Amino acid sequence: MKMFRFLFISVFGLTAFAQQTSKVDFIKCDALVLPNAFEKSILGSISYEFKVKKAIDTIKIDAINMQFSELFINGKLVNFKNSGKTLDLFEGFKKGKNIVSFNYSAKPKQTLYFTGAGENLQIWTQGQGKYTSYWLPSFDDVNEKVIFNLSVEFNNNFQTLANGSLNRISTNTKEGTKQWHYQMQKPMSSYLVMLAIGNFEKQLELSKSGTPLEFYIDKSDVDKFEPTFRYSRQIFDYLEQEIGVKYPWHIYRQVPVRDFLYAGMENTTSTIFAQDFVVDSIGFNDRNYINVNAHELAHQWFGDLVTAESSKHHWLQEGFATYYALLAERHLFGDDYFYDELNTYAEQLKRVAKTDTIPVLNENAGSLTFYKKGAWALHVMREDIGPEKFQKAVKKYLKKYQYKNVNTDDFLKIVKQVSGYDVANFKKVWLEQSGFETALAQKYLDKNKFIAEFQQVRKTKKTMGELIEILNSSAYFPIKEYIIYQTQNLPFDERKALLEVAMNTNSVQVRQAVAETVKVIPADFKMQYETLLNDASYKTKEIALGNLWRNFPEERLNYLELTKAIEGNNDKSFKLTWLALAMNTENILAQTQLECYEKLLDFATMNYESSVRQNALELLLQLNPNDEKVIALLFQTTTHHKWQFTKFGREAIRKLLKNAEYRRIVTQLANKTTGDLKELYLRFLNE
Repeated sequence: MKMFRFLFISVFGLTAFAQQTSKVDFIKCDALVLPNAFEKSILGSISYEFKVKKAIDTIKIDAINMQFSELFINGKLVNFKNSGKTLDLFEGFKKGKNIVSFNYSAKPKQTLYFTGAGENLQIWTQGQGKYTSYWLPSFDDVNEKVIFNLSVEFNNNFQTLANGSLNRISTNTKEGTKQWHYQMQKPMSSYLVMLAIGNFEKQLELSKSGTPLEFYIDKSDVDKFEPTFRYSRQIFDYLEQEIGVKYPWHIYRQVPVRDFLYAGMENTTSTIFAQDFVVDSIGFNDRNYINVNAHELAHQWFGDLVTAESSKHHWLQEGFATYYALLAERHLFGDDYFYDELNTYAEQLKRVAKTDTIPVLNENAGSLTFYKKGAWALHVMREDIGPEKFQKAVKKYLKKYQYKNVNTDDFLKIVKQVSGYDVANFKKVWLEQSGFETALAQKYLDKNKFIAEFQQVRKTKKTMGELIEILNSSAYFPIKEYIIYQTQNLPFDERKALLEVAMNTNSVQVRQAVAETVKVIPADFKMQYETLLNDASYKTKEIALGNLWRNFPEERLNYLELTKAIEGNNDKSFKLTWLALAMNTENILAQTQLECYEKLLDFATMNYESSVRQNALELLLQLNPNDEKVIALLFQTTTHHKWQFTKFGREAIRKLLKNAEYRRIVTQLANKTTGDLKELYLRFLNE
């Protein structure tokens, strides 16, 4: 989707004992963890090296709902307190260097996730902000930076990943398991600690500077390696050169997991991202990993190397990562692409300005503000002081504060030193003031010829001949798309010549605009429209199939036969549309219709990702909401770990329960069902 691609937002929370960092410095963690997929639990042994700098009564380690045993400080067994939220140390430590070691166990309600089963099992973490303490005793205060060395014991048939370099693999563990020993060299905040286990295949490349780049993918998707990770090495090489500071860690790996909560997460050395970005060469044109790839990599400098001291300064991470991702895309795709994206950001910010009154420098600012207004602020600064001085300032900033925490004034002070820029005015206009400076932004956009041409097309009424001339020109495709959408309400005969030219552009985007806007297909345009079924876009194919099916009933079986082998993107949207159309085709075999319905039901089960399940359920709710199987599948969505999916399920259930007949059926099901499903039925019935 042309969406806000960075759906997560850092949640920096300082604990009640944040002042602890001024008195105690945790230096290194050596941990052995053992995830248990059957129990969805984890246990481990931890050793923390820490230094007491000033007198302190109690030292706290964040640990949510954990159990502890065998706690030693400096080799002596000591007492401790477990509040359910923190492990409290109150005896046995001294001023100077100390070592605390202990065993722990937990059954996390979040942050450590278990998905799939058997060879499809995946285990992964998402500790963004302050949530690593749900699975690993650590620190919710981002200002406490530690060298984390993680060892993981698990089934030897799986690949196990953690932060840092794989130092060694031990095979002398219990039968059927291995221990993977990962090692970091530099400190990081706890929210950046990661774990990922799955049936992964690996490919390795080296960056221009010699950094190992590891790319992982599920073994069932090995044919999608190239389109999924396309341009990855180029992005790495470009960012390292553009930022001006060598990649600050010793290895970089990326791994996709199923049902990840957001687009991606920049764990130090090891980005986890959503399976939705695993694509083939056709799906690449619908949705690809490039922007998220560049964004998460940029975080290795902006967020991981230097970390904002609090959420008020969150833009120092998200604004920088968003802007440098755009610069990387500019390097790959050119100025027109870059300015088109900046223009899109500006239009989004302008639309929300009337209701979103929280400025960038505010912990309650929204994602759009932190990410896209933050990126715009950096673009203005870079344009004002010039790329060379901007790079010099960024380089000095990163070098001075590497492996430390920062605030906005730390950065602006360096910009002032390097360039003499009026940072006070910049801070006021772009960071402290709400809204968006549309007129000012437009002056920066107008530097690009494409934007100027686009604005002219939007403001000036053109004749059909002039529009056709633009379609025949070398104008950047968004202008041509715009023309197709803006003329969609004209009678077909008036725009036929325009559409024919558009179809001959061979632009995936322009031809997709034709597919979307021609819903009534005249017979003499049928053959041209049918060519859309061959386009390198599953979205275009899906739109075209639906419109052709509706316009030419006599050809339905032929269209279905032509496209029956297409699966589509990760969310199975094309295949689901195909199944729905097949079920509604009158002259198709009844057995085939039944098979299609059974396949829809299968797609709604826990065997598939939430995006597939939701798409299938939306169709099933249109077809047969009172089917007992559909009802059970819908209620089961509410136990999923992904909040977006459970929200869909809850809202659909509550709406349906307002219907007396639906409520009667669910009540009957509750009376004859047992176990967890019965509890789900009763919970919603009793609301």
